[in-house]
Amino acid sequence: MATRLAHETSPYLLQHADNPVDWWPWSPAAFEEARRRDVPVLLSVGYASCHWCHVMARESFADEATAAELNAGFVSIKVDREERPDVDAVYMEAVQAATGQGGWPMTVFLTPDAEPFYFGTYFPPRPRGGMPSFRQVLQGVAAAWADRRGEVAEVAARVAADLAGRTLGAAAGGAPGAAEVHGALLELTKEFDAVRGGFGGAPKFPQPMVLEFLLRHHARTGSAAALEMVEATCEAMARGGIYDQLGGGFARYSVDAEWVVPHFEKMLYDNALLARVYAHLWRATGSELARRVALETADFMVRELRTEEGGFASALDADSDRPDGGGHAEGAYYVWTPGELREVLGAEDAALAGTYYGVPGAPEAATFEEGASVLQLPDTGTPFDAGRIASVRERLTAARAERPRPFRDDKVVTAWNGLAIAALAEIGAYFDRPDLVDAAVAAADLLVRVHMTDGAGGPGTVARLVRTSRGGAAGDNAGVLEDYGDVAEGFLTLTAVTGEGTWLHLAGLMLDTVLDRFRGEGGTLFDTADDAERLIRRPQDPTDNPTPSGWTASAAALLSYAAYTGSERHREAAEEALGIVAKLGPRAPRFVGWGLAAAEAALDGPREVAVVGSPEDPRRAELHRTALLSPAPGAVVAAGPPSGRGEAQAATAEPAGARHAAALPEDPDAVPLLADRPLVDGAPAAYVCRRFVCAAPVTGPEELRAQLTPAAPPQG
Repeated sequence: MATRLAHETSPYLLQHADNPVDWWPWSPAAFEEARRRDVPVLLSVGYASCHWCHVMARESFADEATAAELNAGFVSIKVDREERPDVDAVYMEAVQAATGQGGWPMTVFLTPDAEPFYFGTYFPPRPRGGMPSFRQVLQGVAAAWADRRGEVAEVAARVAADLAGRTLGAAAGGAPGAAEVHGALLELTKEFDAVRGGFGGAPKFPQPMVLEFLLRHHARTGSAAALEMVEATCEAMARGGIYDQLGGGFARYSVDAEWVVPHFEKMLYDNALLARVYAHLWRATGSELARRVALETADFMVRELRTEEGGFASALDADSDRPDGGGHAEGAYYVWTPGELREVLGAEDAALAGTYYGVPGAPEAATFEEGASVLQLPDTGTPFDAGRIASVRERLTAARAERPRPFRDDKVVTAWNGLAIAALAEIGAYFDRPDLVDAAVAAADLLVRVHMTDGAGGPGTVARLVRTSRGGAAGDNAGVLEDYGDVAEGFLTLTAVTGEGTWLHLAGLMLDTVLDRFRGEGGTLFDTADDAERLIRRPQDPTDNPTPSGWTASAAALLSYAAYTGSERHREAAEEALGIVAKLGPRAPRFVGWGLAAAEAALDGPREVAVVGSPEDPRRAELHRTALLSPAPGAVVAAGPPSGRGEAQAATAEPAGARHAAALPEDPDAVPLLADRPLVDGAPAAYVCRRFVCAAPVTGPEELRAQLTPAAPPQG
């Protein structure tokens, strides 16, 4: 038996290397083998922390009889969707079009020309609930291939042609205006669960991009409804089982509408996005709960997901071995029975823990399976002794650490690390945690050293990213649009927090690649570069999934970069890309939350804040912190030494771009926003500009705070 997957770097593919199935990785050689043998292709797509992927692997791919049938009649290809999001996107679109739903594991049968003709997700080993067994599916596909080849070819060609014809153009009219954004808010109020928080029903997802939009909308307009939806949702999630009450961090989603029982996998991207949302909620309201959750989630990422090389691993699995040795099970690491609480805490403290964490004493009332419950934080209105609770939590955490841990997918995904960099840098700055900023910088350094190839500043070259690394070695797959957009977002956040212009320069390289390689006519964006591997369709999707779409992530970063540099090219590209949000936002706001958040930044300016002074001067540090804590949507912040001669003038209508451009020729690592910004009467100063009009510089935090309040925009 060939063991081709044994040479792959993806932990997911390596999990299948010893299957009796003769797996191939996605490659031209696999399709050539299908042509040589004249057999169809089974494409199986999943990821390492996917519970149902593991179930199908145990039931079917580890089964000798099923493997024999696959090996005899098919070429079987296994794909890690996190390494090849382009392959996943193209065939998931076909699955959803054919079946009305999608998910993982994804199971698609292809011709040797990679055209799909039969679609599904999980198939059981025996017929169940109206689903055929996987072997029945194999037999049906094999029979159709042998006896009805013409019909199969016709279906495959029709599906491929339909997919190829789905190219989107950027909507005319530019970024959404206030009316479209307000329409999106109204639609969200209809979908909001006023009783339990969140949007929609079960399964219920956190939707951090939507929450970010609502926070920005509140900041710009003062909308109480927008803030109330965020507060209710964030409190419900933080008290629910979707949040790890012992170790911090969020699970992927809740299987119910009440946030009680999670799907236990913990993804880097969810935690990065949600940590930032909670930090921004604290920034807007001062909520102590939001502060605690932001810090605990950041600490979880650093403690549990950070790799030896300084990057962040992709995920923790939903499944692990049971503490009692009773096999592998979903949630085994996280759930508790009353007996387990008594064993660790003793009877008295176990009763306290049961009340505090919502663990019923009666097995039939348990919130999970087999008498076990997920820890929650119910709002009982009962006062608890803080010292006793801290002791209970410490002992439970120590006991849980002795359980078999969930598998960690330790590949470093470029885009998700960009999101983590942004979150950790901001949280570190907000809460005086330089260790978190250092972790963000270390991850960014890894991306530059390992994930970035070519064009790191050379004339006429283009910077490129690889999608993943593992163990400090770059993977073979090219970066996709979300990698460039999210890394640029992370680097721009480091620019704001550290004051180092190198990060702005690197963000510019990422975004120039977006414009040169991912952009189509009229400002439309594609998920793969123009020189990437050709699939049956060039993937393109402006809607958010669990992460911001590459389209809107890039649009948001382009907008911020333009504010830092005064680049009209980048501003125009951002506004063109946001045209699709104007079209989709009022109709489907839950699927373009990041684009709506970017639209809020565009509506507010975004504001540009330059803070100048000696880095040793505490007055500059205070102004810098005030600027970072401004809730003004998408505000960009630069801090550095003063430049220019003479005293600063009062309000000026000088185009900010003229100032920005001055710094570019001499020093590529300079921050153009800081150009020609002198001290004021010898003191550190802050300059606030918006839409090419700058207010009078200020030297005090209160004055700066007033200028950054969206309800009172600076006047020129």
